[in-house]
Amino acid sequence: MTKLKYHVVITISSLFLLFNCNNSVEQSSDSYSKNLNQVKDDKQFLKLDPNRYNVAFLIMDGTYNTELTAPYDIFQHTVFRKGIKAMNVFTIANTDEPITTFEGIRLLPDLNYVTDSLPKIDVLVVPSAEHHLDTDLEDEIMIDFVKRIDKEAQFITSHCDGAFVLAKTGLLDNVVSTTFPSDIDKMREMFPDLDIRKDVLFVHDGKYITSAGGAKSFEAALYLSEHLYGKNIAKSLAKGLVIDWSLEEVPHLIIE
Repeated sequence: MTKLKYHVVITISSLFLLFNCNNSVEQSSDSYSKNLNQVKDDKQFLKLDPNRYNVAFLIMDGTYNTELTAPYDIFQHTVFRKGIKAMNVFTIANTDEPITTFEGIRLLPDLNYVTDSLPKIDVLVVPSAEHHLDTDLEDEIMIDFVKRIDKEAQFITSHCDGAFVLAKTGLLDNVVSTTFPSDIDKMREMFPDLDIRKDVLFVHDGKYITSAGGAKSFEAALYLSEHLYGKNIAKSLAKGLVIDWSLEEVPHLIIE
């Protein structure tokens, strides 16, 4: 084979491989989109055990990782404990599209509270999000959703600035609450009639549990676990996540 012919063969082969590679990428992208749409349409991954508490995590763009994942981990691990009414945990948002947390993780919500038929929610968890002190509080659909769930839920819990959402709904009007330590003064300024406490990591008043957030979101979730299941189960859940748990050692306030 001459050098010219050899060069032509190599060039044609290269173009063929390049075309196939690009075509493969396009097919892979199309397949991913189809699979994503199939999951969003069918909600195939959301299977709720009817004998468990339904625990919904309200998420949106800007949700902070820790305030979401800390209580999520604690509550999800209840399925590995025997002899208790464990928890179905799932995320809920106002969209079927992925949301992006403040730290950049992309999450596909399990349910859309605007368009989906929702199960009875026993516990609503409101993690903190980037705009819970401003634009999120103007989202009337979201605020109305929280009010609606409050009518049937056994507990409503917030972490960090999630308390601002509860305050905006009016659910904290007659209860004691707390929030992220450096935002307490801001919350008092925005909601001057509320009883907002400092120097505690969480407050439990009636059906509402408000938490300082951050890594201390674990403590608030462990407290609710102890409230529902007892001290031994709470200690077991903590041990599974290598957390030292003793309610007596955590600054908190329980309104009887």
